[in-house]
Amino acid sequence: MLYCLKCKALFIGNKSTKCVMEYKIYDSKDFPAYLPKLNQLYDDLFSGGKGFRAKMIRMMAENLRLDPKAELLLAQTIEFIHNASLLHDDLVDRSHLRRGKTTAWMKYTPEYAVLAGDYLLARVMVNLSSYGNIRLVQYTAEVISDLLEGEWLQDSLVGDMNVQLSQLDRVHNLKTASLFKWCLRAPFLAQERYEPGLHTVLEEMGTLLGQLFQRSDDLLDFNIRNYEGKAILGDLKSGYLNSFASYSTSHANKTDLRKCETLEDFSRVIGGQATFDQKLKEFDEMNLFLIQLYSHHMKTLETYLKPEEKALLKKLEPLTEILYWRKRPGS
Repeated sequence: MLYCLKCKALFIGNKSTKCVMEYKIYDSKDFPAYLPKLNQLYDDLFSGGKGFRAKMIRMMAENLRLDPKAELLLAQTIEFIHNASLLHDDLVDRSHLRRGKTTAWMKYTPEYAVLAGDYLLARVMVNLSSYGNIRLVQYTAEVISDLLEGEWLQDSLVGDMNVQLSQLDRVHNLKTASLFKWCLRAPFLAQERYEPGLHTVLEEMGTLLGQLFQRSDDLLDFNIRNYEGKAILGDLKSGYLNSFASYSTSHANKTDLRKCETLEDFSRVIGGQATFDQKLKEFDEMNLFLIQLYSHHMKTLETYLKPEEKALLKKLEPLTEILYWRKRPGS
């Protein structure tokens, strides 16, 4: 796996793949100069992000030989949607930090954070409408709707210490997976390739990538493959039982669970370190099945690709390693 020496972000293509600093998605010219505070907020928001979804668009575009203008439009679209969701999520969750910096709602007021998120989504619709592909516009609107529904559902689960993995999977499909599905399907829609079977398999692959990414992200809360140094037990302390917590605490005392302050506390509540290690092993094995299912769908996808496009499969194959196993440089 390769990392950019400038921004330390993962490449998902080859050495020629540009990082976010070189492959610029956001430019101050994209927004009115007479709204300086809005531009300042966006400067803060867009700096420091990995731009992983934009890199997925670039990877897809290069292998599908997508028009460069369409590629930039799609990359900008997914970054606008993703960052709008972060603005709203941070406010709903009352998060204080995003990408190592003070969150927008705290620095610029909640009202500005909401307006900035709404404005990004509005610009998405304006930009896509000018492209003239109604199927792409419609699908993007559906994804935005899914994100909002997912946020509603997730918020309703805060404080529920009996939440089931199936409930969380539904939230993850609406929120996290919807953006991965969009990255896989939008380039084909932009080329007016609408075969139902093609989009069914892309939908399934995006669902799996989103689920794997979110479950891996949930493990960071327990310091598992936590190469990013994410805060420990942040979800649990805020009253949210994430996927690994839900899986490993089915027989735990819920009153004790609410009192956990450290990983040692959590391990003790579920039965000790040996139980924690066993639950992690089972959780990884369960997700290994999803990785195998993703590989199966890749074989179906191959039947829809033109001969000159089949190099795309080699770029899609390692995504599960990056998203779930969090492969480090040189690994």
